[in-house]
Amino acid sequence: MSSIKDFASGLIKTKPVVIFSKEYCPYCVKAKDAVRTFKLKPGALEIVELDKRADCDQIQDYLKELTGARSVPRVFIGGKFFGGGDDTVAGLQKGTLEGELKAANALE
Repeated sequence: MSSIKDFASGLIKTKPVVIFSKEYCPYCVKAKDAVRTFKLKPGALEIVELDKRADCDQIQDYLKELTGARSVPRVFIGGKFFGGGDDTVAGLQKGTLEGELKAANALE
């Protein structure tokens, strides 16, 4: 599990925006679309499609430790948990998503 923690924590610490997602999940699509509304710097966004990984369950277990839930999407901005799909869409509508992206230096 420590390699899973290292993998996930490493991304969260080094990438301005990380979305743990599953390709078939409609809430994940909404979250990714909300973030992609903005012009992000190249390399600022890392999307981890968990359904494509053999260690999916272990990563989701670790995400539960970090965020209190193992559901996807799990959106991290600037090293902090921002929320799930509904939270990310609400952040787009309220303007808080853009503020967090700016604070994380993710926008061009």
